[in-house]
Amino acid sequence: MIRFSLKGKMDFLRVVFQKRKARPILLVVLLAFACARPIAELHLRGEGEKTRSVFVVNHGWHSGIVIKKGDILEGVLPEVRDFPDAEYLEIGWGDWDYYQAPDPGLGLALKAAFWSSRSILYVTGFKGAVENYFRGGETVEIDLSNTAFQRLIQFISGTFSRSDAAAPVESGPGLYPNSRFYAAGGRFHIFRTCNTWVAEALRSAGLPITPAYAATAGNLSYQIKHFGAVKKEP
Repeated sequence: MIRFSLKGKMDFLRVVFQKRKARPILLVVLLAFACARPIAELHLRGEGEKTRSVFVVNHGWHSGIVIKKGDILEGVLPEVRDFPDAEYLEIGWGDWDYYQAPDPGLGLALKAAFWSSRSILYVTGFKGAVENYFRGGETVEIDLSNTAFQRLIQFISGTFSRSDAAAPVESGPGLYPNSRFYAAGGRFHIFRTCNTWVAEALRSAGLPITPAYAATAGNLSYQIKHFGAVKKEP
């Protein structure tokens, strides 16, 4: 991997910008620099550290993160109070209108991609083995150190649009039993999807993946398989 100092990055961009034909390359480079912190800033798992498992579920077009409720420190994610009987929580992020529609069509898809006005989090609680609950979807299990796991939870918690950090966000019923919608921060668009949000969460935990290359569930899955194990249905 080639590493650039900040001065080296700016010199490189200055040379590229001076060449008209190379300006599309400049855009790509700028996006890459903007979407990825230096790997040195990431905190990967130490040798022999106790780990906590998280799961990424590929639903075909949409991805979500599954975490064990008992692993979440009290007060960090107050919304867990809405799921007293759950063993696991699946959390996904997306466009406010598209995500809540029982049968979203092309119109809502285009609105979400180009004119999204609000974002939302969808949380589902369940019990039992993760691979049993998500039959038909690909599930990848990833082990994180406790430090990395807490960074992941902090990222997720920071996505909830709270006025009071200690109080859960007001919610509405989800589309399925034991699920709820919550107001969220961040703007959804064609280059920042539910899948890139999952990638951002995992990168905040220390996985050296690139959110800019995770716009689809398939691209996200391709990256995370290097750091986890695919769970098979029994």
